[in-house]
Amino acid sequence: MTSETGPTPPSERIVGLDVLRGVALLGILLVNVRVFSMPSVVLTNPTTYGDLTGANYWVWFAGHVFAQQKFLTIFTLLFGGGVVLFTRSAEKRGRSAVGLHVRRSALLVAAGLAHAYLLWYGDILVAYGLCAIVVVIFRDHEPWDLATFGVVLLAIPSLIEVASGLTTDPAAIADSWRPAESVLQSEIEAYRGGWIAQLDHRVPTAFRRQTSGFFGYSAWRVAGSMLLGMALFEWGVLTNDRSSRFYRRLIVVGAASGLAAILAGVWYVEANDWSAGAALFWRQFNYWGSVPLAGAYIGIVMLFCRWRPAGLATRALAAVGRTAFSNYILQTVLATSIFYGHGLGLFGRLTRVEALGVVLLVWAVQLPLSVLWLRYFRFGPLEWLWRVLTYGERQPLLNDRRDSRAGDGRSRTDD
Repeated sequence: MTSETGPTPPSERIVGLDVLRGVALLGILLVNVRVFSMPSVVLTNPTTYGDLTGANYWVWFAGHVFAQQKFLTIFTLLFGGGVVLFTRSAEKRGRSAVGLHVRRSALLVAAGLAHAYLLWYGDILVAYGLCAIVVVIFRDHEPWDLATFGVVLLAIPSLIEVASGLTTDPAAIADSWRPAESVLQSEIEAYRGGWIAQLDHRVPTAFRRQTSGFFGYSAWRVAGSMLLGMALFEWGVLTNDRSSRFYRRLIVVGAASGLAAILAGVWYVEANDWSAGAALFWRQFNYWGSVPLAGAYIGIVMLFCRWRPAGLATRALAAVGRTAFSNYILQTVLATSIFYGHGLGLFGRLTRVEALGVVLLVWAVQLPLSVLWLRYFRFGPLEWLWRVLTYGERQPLLNDRRDSRAGDGRSRTDD
């Protein structure tokens, strides 16, 4: 029996949601490692730094086609579903749902600011927290309305970039598309240096992402994806409530349409020799292709959870998903300790293949650590602190061993 504001025991959780969140969290690192290990421009133009031939090319290619924006999209969809889950649970308990949600989101923004300025500029928590405060207004709308408005918001940054590509001289973005060697070297020296030296790049980059980057791109993408996630939650897609036939069709249609768009984008930019004139257009292929491919991944995970509801992989991934906040920050701590100057100082020194090895190493830490942690504790350390500050009262942390094993996840409760 849980307290009114206590954590959700595993027997009452939606296992498909937890596993999907765990998969998304681990998959995000496949992309984030690029900017943990190399100058940030490689995320948009991989030809600017590092070897891009042979195995290194195929590591980039696979990461772009199968990972970039796909796992982040899933993570954002789940966050949108979580808005519905959290507010409904609070309402059932007679609490002020919107008030608690706003406080919870504001705490996330505060955590994101600390993450961005103290550890890594690539933080997503600030955008999540700010957008969550807005999208909660629409939580009671019909799913089709949520999905439609979500797609409209998703289209806004895409339309802005296409319009810019049609009207802007490519020379105007040449410096950002392919920075001068001195600019790249300055970033490399900053992150090979100590924590103080890193601030020269981290602070202005984080500020730019949270201002012009947020209002020009992230706010629309994140809010739109959250609204779409709210609709998918209502339709039972994220909670494994749809038929197996539905998920199989989602896999086929999502993979076919998503991969076709993404592969067309790779062909397009390579046919244009990675020129600045193609920069804004080529981004659109993956921008839109990532959405249906993320849907295909959702279908795969849901069918896997039905096939192995209590298997080792299911339980391990669910454990990562249940501690996603803590694991997200842990990824930053581990990666920056490996690549930045206050740690091993490998920034700019590893190839893409070697950086992939670091990803596998981090996964090898996070998966067993998450399982081990939840044997003794009810949820992750940051999840516990987040809930304590949200509800303004102490929460039990030690695990009730009767709830130590994941159940079938059929009940819908507070996440």
